[in-house]
Amino acid sequence: MASARLSAATWGLIFSACAILMLSFGFRSSFGLFVQPLDAANGWGRDIIGLALAIQNLAWGVIAVIAGGLADRFGSVRVIIAGTLLYALGLWLTAGVSDVWVLNAGAGLLVGAGVAGTAFGIVLPAMARAVDESRRQLVLGIGTAAGSMGQFLLAPVAQSLIDWLGWSGALNAMALMSLSMALLAMPLAASDRPASDGQIVSPEAFRDTLRLARGHASYWLLTAGFFVCGFHLAFITVHMPPFLTDAGFDPSVAAWSISLIGLFNVAGAFLAGVVSGRVSKRLVLITIYGGRAVAITLFMLLPLSLTTVLVFSAVMGFLWLATVPPTTGLVATMFGTRYMATLYGVVFLSHQIGSFTGVWLGGWLYETTGTYDVVWWAGVALSLVTMALHWPIRETPVTGARPAATA
Repeated sequence: MASARLSAATWGLIFSACAILMLSFGFRSSFGLFVQPLDAANGWGRDIIGLALAIQNLAWGVIAVIAGGLADRFGSVRVIIAGTLLYALGLWLTAGVSDVWVLNAGAGLLVGAGVAGTAFGIVLPAMARAVDESRRQLVLGIGTAAGSMGQFLLAPVAQSLIDWLGWSGALNAMALMSLSMALLAMPLAASDRPASDGQIVSPEAFRDTLRLARGHASYWLLTAGFFVCGFHLAFITVHMPPFLTDAGFDPSVAAWSISLIGLFNVAGAFLAGVVSGRVSKRLVLITIYGGRAVAITLFMLLPLSLTTVLVFSAVMGFLWLATVPPTTGLVATMFGTRYMATLYGVVFLSHQIGSFTGVWLGGWLYETTGTYDVVWWAGVALSLVTMALHWPIRETPVTGARPAATA
């Protein structure tokens, strides 16, 4: 089984899944570039815009749990199509925004729901089900790297669209481009089919898996630790561009900083997928969070320059979504892949609560104190806490779990 070649249909599924993740994450990662244009156009402070983008992250997390359950029951394709339509609608509403409630509904709730239906929680389980266990971590790494490649490619595209069409026209163009995700979802239908051995899923198996998850300490330690990953990523994605322009850098530097993070995470996420298939996933996560603590500390202590910005972006990019393959791999190790979308959705909700906290706190503290320093140092402290949380995690299947199906 491990030596068998993947079929053309499986490669098509992997390609389509990667393209969806590129578009979904590429557009979402570009929102930090719109903070100053939205502020200039409407006179809003970063606390108001930050709250809308914090709502986006929270909505993504909450709806990801629901979307995961729907994908487990009705298939990934339907969820991705629904997510695509919500994503495009949210971008379109944001393009003409002049009221705060529309900003919260468009850039916040609708885009968050759209990302929930088109991102890791839905697409990675479909990829994992399409291959045998020996290739699972590899395809999880490929899928995670694809999301980062979207960030690398589309952040400069978004900045170019802003320069060419203005911020409103750029969002309208992104809304049209996002609709292609619905077509790309079609090949993923193959992974939604029942197992070829004739097994069917029983409600009792689903309830048993949820019951075991509720009482499994390692699952909740993993869930708590993922909060910090979301805190780091969302804060930097949204507030790094204005942080750099405040320091006197051109907006193009901010765009290339976000892009560089995506480029280096292509390698980081892929390597994390390969390594976490061979060594302890728990130790991989501890190393990643430790590396983030060191990177942020040096970035804050060294004089700010173009060199330090680019080096920091590269290092953080290497560690950016590298947490996803070992995290999703641990969920699959503990409970199997049958209900992976639902169980990973709960873990990811914690990630998005951290994202909400990082984005909102960054905007509020900036408007209150005029600096982002407190949030940067909070990120360092949380990294150290997360390293301690991951230490006692056990990487073994949960006794009594019925992860696949019942005859």
